[in-house]
Amino acid sequence: MCTAAIYRTRGFYFGRTLDYEVSYGEEITVTPRRYPFRFRAGDALERHYAMIGMAHVADGCPLYYDAVNEMGLGMAGLNFVGNAVYHKPLPGRDNVETFEFIPWILSRCATAAQARARLERLNLTGGAFSPTLPAAQLHWIIADRDGAIVVESVKDGLRVYDNPAGVLTNNPPFSEQLFNLNNYMALSTRQPQNHFSSKLNLAPYGRGMGALGLPGDLSSQSRFVRASFVRLNSVSGYGEEESVSQFFHILNSVEQQRGCCEVEPGVYEYTIYTSCCSADRGVYYYTTYGNHQISAVDLHRTDLDGAGLVRYPLIAGEQIRFQN
Repeated sequence: MCTAAIYRTRGFYFGRTLDYEVSYGEEITVTPRRYPFRFRAGDALERHYAMIGMAHVADGCPLYYDAVNEMGLGMAGLNFVGNAVYHKPLPGRDNVETFEFIPWILSRCATAAQARARLERLNLTGGAFSPTLPAAQLHWIIADRDGAIVVESVKDGLRVYDNPAGVLTNNPPFSEQLFNLNNYMALSTRQPQNHFSSKLNLAPYGRGMGALGLPGDLSSQSRFVRASFVRLNSVSGYGEEESVSQFFHILNSVEQQRGCCEVEPGVYEYTIYTSCCSADRGVYYYTTYGNHQISAVDLHRTDLDGAGLVRYPLIAGEQIRFQN
């Protein structure tokens, strides 16, 4: 499964892990302003905001997993299997296929508030991109430096939630994930005090015991709790390098190691990549399972007024720097 998060120092940072058992050949993909988006319903969009993110490009179309546009608005789709329900096209609504939802928002919205206004007319439909690429069951996080929202298309319709935790994982639905944090309100970054009984002389015997009970398993609900705790208590410097480094530390708290989550005999889910986009600067930083060195692609070092996609294959091999 996956985990997405936001982080703010002087800059705003948006990113995610992609946890799955197989890669689809994803690449960092820049969509410039004049790339023609041809949505299944409605008019083609010939000019729009440029964006950068991780995508599988199929038939010349960027199928984004996560992306940030040149205005600093970020969006990511995460698995929501068993709860996502898409609907038939409806008259008088903006009917959007799930595979085009990220560019549909990022191409025309500069802020999360603008995106939220667009969602009032939205109807997510479940058409396949191609016979080999059916609609994925997803929910989405949309965020800018002022906050985040979560979008879920369920049986009862479209649900939009404020996201004060700044984190999204997978199941259960977001409202239940957020409510579940009530079970962990006693966790603390400080050492605990003895509330067990005044009749016993109890005391901490090591550091970090204020967070006893923080879940450490790989389930989506546990990852939501752990990532929220780490993100909300994170402390870093305000510079770009310090902020980016801290963001990776936040998401590394929920990294999945190959071998620990068996999805079928001999097949394991693992963290294929971790991303951190500096939304203000338009720089997409990433690591992969086999390459822990942070690599980066700068949106503004491409021709943003171009019409063709610009693609950068992932650097997958470990980059080790010898000091002697």
